[in-house]
Order: sequence, then structure tokens, then C-alpha cells
Amino acid sequence: MLTIIIIILVICFLLYTLLGGADFGAGIIETFTGSKESKTVSKAMAPVWEANHVWLILAVVIMFTGFPKVYAAISLSLHIPLMVALMGIVLRGSAFIFRFYNVSDDGSMDRYFTVFFKLSSLITPVFLGIIFGAMTFGRVSLNNSGSFYEQFIFPWCNIFCFTFGLFLASLFAYIAAVFLIGETENKSEQKKYIRLSLTFLLLTFTLALFVFVTAELQNQHLFNKLFTHSLSTGAFGIAFLLIPAIIYLFRHPTIFYLRAAISLQVTLVLLGWFAMNFPVMLYEKNGNHLSFLNAHAPDATLYQLLIALLVGLVLIIPSFYFLFKVFKKTKGLQ
Repeated sequence: MLTIIIIILVICFLLYTLLGGADFGAGIIETFTGSKESKTVSKAMAPVWEANHVWLILAVVIMFTGFPKVYAAISLSLHIPLMVALMGIVLRGSAFIFRFYNVSDDGSMDRYFTVFFKLSSLITPVFLGIIFGAMTFGRVSLNNSGSFYEQFIFPWCNIFCFTFGLFLASLFAYIAAVFLIGETENKSEQKKYIRLSLTFLLLTFTLALFVFVTAELQNQHLFNKLFTHSLSTGAFGIAFLLIPAIIYLFRHPTIFYLRAAISLQVTLVLLGWFAMNFPVMLYEKNGNHLSFLNAHAPDATLYQLLIALLVGLVLIIPSFYFLFKVFKKTKGLQ
């Protein structure tokens, strides 16, 4: 029962990274493209951007119902980056809606909405990455003692967490650039997104290396964890070996295979990170780490949660398939 819930939770984070991450990344990508290409971003996101947040909502529900101690610790110790991320999600959604459905005749407000959209598209994934970095870094204190700085700033305000945040933002931009290749209407625009995809591919893996290096510099030995767990070593290794194949697909683009390759690569990265830290969910400063095994809710609660999840997924998955089938037909390159 617990295993099934963990699998569903991991799948929710994976789908939110691929789908919601592509939406955030589209806002980052728009910074590097002209106003003409911004129409491609808006048209690609408009039918599905809000639906993609279903996976984040589902993950949050699983956390506070199935693992309430972890949810409480994150909500308390990391409430500052969490608040920034939530404000970014709201601000970004509002800016996108007002820009896309702006009824103003002169469009005078569009540039302001666009600025908010771009900024929040960058800030939100950075702070989401900071939260996940802080969960791994081991500076969170669960005893509610110490100064305000020690309790609420020290756990996340460090170079490792910020590097992790930049890595996540770059990963989202990479996913978005690849997905947008199939949303374009002409070859010149496609070539621009292919160049951006290659740029963010290299930047993402460079930042991934910096994440491990900055952890080592602060006595957090992620390299040891990486090579201790064979599943994480294999997953990260295969993800790295996929780079030549993806570069080849950039040169000979076929949308289905390109999107499948990037999805597999991101899945392997997340699987490797999960395997590297399993079963720990939140590393605590004094070593009393919260894990899937010691922080879950009572079995009766997990049983009811599992029933609700299975019923919900029966409704959500066909609905998502129908949504993408109707609004996201592949066009452009085939």
C-alpha cells in the first residue's frame, strides 16, 4: 500500500516536471525569442497550462495526507521560499491570462503582463529548486529552537540551494525548448528553438555538475551517494549517454522521437535523484531524517488515500488524454 502511494507520488512529480515544467520553461524561453515567437508560446500553452498544475496539487495532497510530518516541516522551516514559489505561480498565471485574453484595444498593458510573466516563469522554478535543494542539504531543524535566521533562513539560503534552483529552471527551459520545436509553423522558427534546446541542454548538465560540486564544497557528499546506489548511477549514466542521440535528433528532427527522448532523459534524472536519496524525504540537521518509512500516516489513512487516488486517476488520466488529443495535435515537423 505504501509502495503504491510512493510510486504515484513520484509519477506526479515527474508529470509536473515534464508538463508544468515545460510551461514554466516556455516563459524563460520567451526571454530569448522575439515578440513574434511569443505568439507560439501563448498558443502552445493556452489550452493546457492550468491543467498541468493538477499534478502538483495531487502531489501536495499526497504529502499532507500521507506524510504529514514532512509536509509540516517543509511548510514551517521552508515557508519563505515556498511562499515566493506560490506567489510566482499565481502571478505567472494571472499575467498569462490577462495577456492572452486582454480585451484592451490598444494593447498598452501587454508589455507589463509580459514582464511579469517572464519574471515569474524564472523565479518560480528557481525557488521550487531551492526548496528541493534544502530538503536534501540537511540544514532543516525540526526542534523549533534557535533564532529566526537559524530556523527559517539558514536551511535554504546557501550556494547549493541556489545552484539547485538554477538547475531546475534550466531543466524546465530545456524541456520547453524541445517541446516548442513541434509547435512552430516555419523552418526558421524551428531552427531557433533547436538552437535554444542545444544551449539549455549543455547549460542544464553543466549546472547539474555544479550542484554536486557545491555540495562537496559544503561537506555534503552527493558524489558518494551517487556511486553508492547502483540505480542512481545507472540512471544518471544513461541520461548522460542520451546526449549524443538527442543532439542527432536536433540535426534530424522527428518530433515524436525527440519528445520521447527528452522525456526519457528527464525521467532518468529524476529517478536517479530519487534513488540516491531513498527512503529519506527530508534531511534534518541533527540526523533525525524524515523518510517514507518513519513519517507516513497511519495505515488506515493510507488505505483511504490510496482508494481516493485510484478513483481520481481513473478520472484524471482519460481526461488528460482527451485534452491533449483535442488541443495538442502534433504539427510542423513530423
